[in-house]
Amino acid sequence: MSSEGFHVHGPHDHAVEHAAHGSDGFSNNIAVMTAILATVGAAFGYLGGATQNDAALFKNNAAIDKTEAANRWNYYQAKSARQNLAELAMTLPGVDPKRYEADAARYKHDKEEIKKDAEKFEESSKEWNHKSDEAMHQHHQWALATTAEQIAISLAAITLLTRKKWMMGLAYGVAGVGIVLGLLAWFGGH
Repeated sequence: MSSEGFHVHGPHDHAVEHAAHGSDGFSNNIAVMTAILATVGAAFGYLGGATQNDAALFKNNAAIDKTEAANRWNYYQAKSARQNLAELAMTLPGVDPKRYEADAARYKHDKEEIKKDAEKFEESSKEWNHKSDEAMHQHHQWALATTAEQIAISLAAITLLTRKKWMMGLAYGVAGVGIVLGLLAWFGGH
């Protein structure tokens, strides 16, 4: 315990810390590799979180526009009902049809504008949903890249403990896969 509180170390941190203080080239390489992988993994994790937030924001915008479209369609239905009543009133015996003609025409005209607005909001909602789906796909790519880097860090710790060169190659290979996945996520979303 230090003067600032408890320090919690991961399972590989102790071995990496000791390797950094020694003059063993193998251990030093693993320590540097672990630090680099942790940095790359942190960047991938941040980007994954950012795309997940974007997906949620886009989905929220889609819901807002879908609600507005529903509101417009409800308004459209209300105008239709009024138009129907005005048209019905024109056919009643003993009623002057001209009295309701203007109302029926006005409601019909109003409905055309309301319909355009409702369709515009529906289309906007679809576009936001599409953007959300794309952002979630990119988020999953970032998550895979981050996971690969985390596995590579674990393999590096095992390499340090076992001192097996083939294990170091495996750690480098998994790290490479993670970087490729990160590049695919980056270029897939930009």
